[in-house]
Amino acid sequence: MTRRRPSPGFATALTGLLLFGVVAVHHSGQNLRLSGDRAFSHVERLVSYGPRPPASPGIKRAQEYITGVLRRLSLEVEHQNFLASTPNGNLPMKNIIARSPGKVDKAVILASHYDTHLMPGGGFLGANDGGSSVGLLLELARVLSRGQPDFSLWFVFFDGEEAQKSWTPTDSLYGSRYFVQRLRASGRTGTIKAMILMDMVGDKNLVLENDLNSTPWLMRLVRDSATELGFGEHLSGNPKAVQDDHIPFTEVGIPAVDLIDFEFGPNNRYWHTRQDTLDKISPRSMERVGQIVLRTLEKLSTR
Repeated sequence: MTRRRPSPGFATALTGLLLFGVVAVHHSGQNLRLSGDRAFSHVERLVSYGPRPPASPGIKRAQEYITGVLRRLSLEVEHQNFLASTPNGNLPMKNIIARSPGKVDKAVILASHYDTHLMPGGGFLGANDGGSSVGLLLELARVLSRGQPDFSLWFVFFDGEEAQKSWTPTDSLYGSRYFVQRLRASGRTGTIKAMILMDMVGDKNLVLENDLNSTPWLMRLVRDSATELGFGEHLSGNPKAVQDDHIPFTEVGIPAVDLIDFEFGPNNRYWHTRQDTLDKISPRSMERVGQIVLRTLEKLSTR
C-alpha cells in the first residue's frame, strides 16, 4: 500500500455469531469461530507466490487462489477486469468480488487490496501490506457466508491500490476507483449501506488509526466496538487523515471506514521494505481486527 504520510476481553464473546441479528452459525454441528490462525495460513500461501504487483506472475497466482477459496465457500464470484492507465503504461487489473445474498436489497462491503508495492529490483513480499488484510477477509468470508444476514455481504478484493511510480490521485487506488465508477454507472451506489476497509492489520503491535477521512459515525461504531471487546489498547488516540481504498466511496457519499495500522514496526521501519515478512505479523492481531469487524456489523444491523 503506497501510503501518503497521514496528516495531522471478552475477546471471543462474538466468535461463533453471525451478525445482522446475532444468529449463531452452525456448520457440521460446530459453531464457526473466527480464527487468526486460518487467516495467517492464507497469508502464508500468498507470500509463497512472491511479489504481487499488478499484472505480475505472483498476482495471477494470488487471483487464482482467492477465487478458489471464495468459490469453495459457494459464493457468487465476479472478476471485474479493466485496463488501468498508469505511468508504466496500460496494465490489466482485476477486482475480485464475492457476494453473499441477504434478505433486503442493501449491501455492506468488506474490502481489502491484494496487490503489493512495486519495488525496484523486486523482493517485496507484502505479508502485512496487503497480505494480512486479504487473509483476514478470506476468513471473514468463511465465517459470514454460512449465515443468512438481513443485508447482502460483498467481499471485495481490489487490485492496483499501490502507486506505480509515486502516490498521486491518478497513480493510486486503481481498483477501488474503477469499482466505484462501475457502481455509479449501474445506479447502485444507494444500495450500499457501508464499506469497511481493512489494510495492514497484522502488525504484532497493533494500533488502528483514528482516520479523519473515514465517515465519522462509522468510525465511532468501529471504535466503540473495539472498546466493548476490551481492545481499547489497539486504538490510536491521535487523529490522522489516511488516503486508502475507502476514499472513492466517501467521495460519492457511501459511508466508509478504514481499519489500518499505518505504523508498521518501530518508527514504521518495515513499511514498503523487504522486511515486510511473515515473522513481522501476528494471527492474534488479525483475529482481533476480525472481531472488531464482526461487532461493527452487528451495530450496523440496528441502524
